[in-house]
Amino acid sequence: MATTAYGDISQRTAAWAATEMLSHAEPILVLSKFGQSKPLPKNKADTVKFRRPVPFANVTVPLSEGVTPSAQQMAYEDVTVQIKQWGAWTEITDVVNDLAEDPVLSDASTLCGEQAAETIEYQTWGAIRAGTNVFYANGSTRAGVDSVYTLAKQRAVTRSLKGNRAKKVTSMVSASPNYATEPVDAAFIAFAHTDLEADIRDMPGFTPTEKYGSMKALPYEIGKVEDVRYVLSPVLDSFPDAGGTASTNGVISTSGTAADVYPIVIVGKESYGLIPLKGAGAITPKVLNPNTPRGGDPLGQRGSVGWKAYYVAKILNEGWMARIETCASNLA
Repeated sequence: MATTAYGDISQRTAAWAATEMLSHAEPILVLSKFGQSKPLPKNKADTVKFRRPVPFANVTVPLSEGVTPSAQQMAYEDVTVQIKQWGAWTEITDVVNDLAEDPVLSDASTLCGEQAAETIEYQTWGAIRAGTNVFYANGSTRAGVDSVYTLAKQRAVTRSLKGNRAKKVTSMVSASPNYATEPVDAAFIAFAHTDLEADIRDMPGFTPTEKYGSMKALPYEIGKVEDVRYVLSPVLDSFPDAGGTASTNGVISTSGTAADVYPIVIVGKESYGLIPLKGAGAITPKVLNPNTPRGGDPLGQRGSVGWKAYYVAKILNEGWMARIETCASNLA
């Protein structure tokens, strides 16, 4: 018997399952909207190459009359990264399929879509929060951090980004099923956990999204401070109990003793690259209906719903992004 890419279901049901998964994945995806997208063509090995021209140096010597200067040579830098495959599945028995009152296929598709999205977000977050351009709310190591985020620290970061010629983000990946982008108002984008919302809102000069006027808010954005827009998600987790004494400034602690340390990653344009969880070929549903005999299951007692995706995230320029390690006020 011939098999399809989706298992033993019809193309129509397969398309529905894919749409169901992606529709529940889309609201979770935050980081994937602002990286430099590089879709992996099919049957093109497992390595993606991000290539950029090396900027020309400043001219420091004036021209001499009648003398043609030497030509500049173009040079390029390559950043290569190997694609990784991700996926998971859940088993559905014929008894559940025949007797359960719940819409098992629909629920499984929903949960798989959410799982796929969080998997992609965690991989991206793990990649970009591992950068080498690091600032601390106080002290010089993570183990000493026991203070909350301040405007002065944000300004130190944006000064560093601007000094490294980082450009502000002006576009993001759209919510359509292709790789199109849509324009956004220019700013540096900060990603952080929702636990930091109160401290960010308390910063001098904070402007909430509801007061933007004609400027359109980004997904999960809470507002801006000067030229930094803050996008928060509960998926962007912290380093539990990794900081100083939590009671010093009344900050959150998992254990009640050492402070939890929260990364805030502020990025400029094209500071990191990724293969986004977008498009028809980015996530492939795998559905096998119960009650269909097949190899290893001659009575058709088992079925399954699952997903597979290829994805990778990579920092492309350390100087165009920065990580601030800070604490969150304990509001209890």
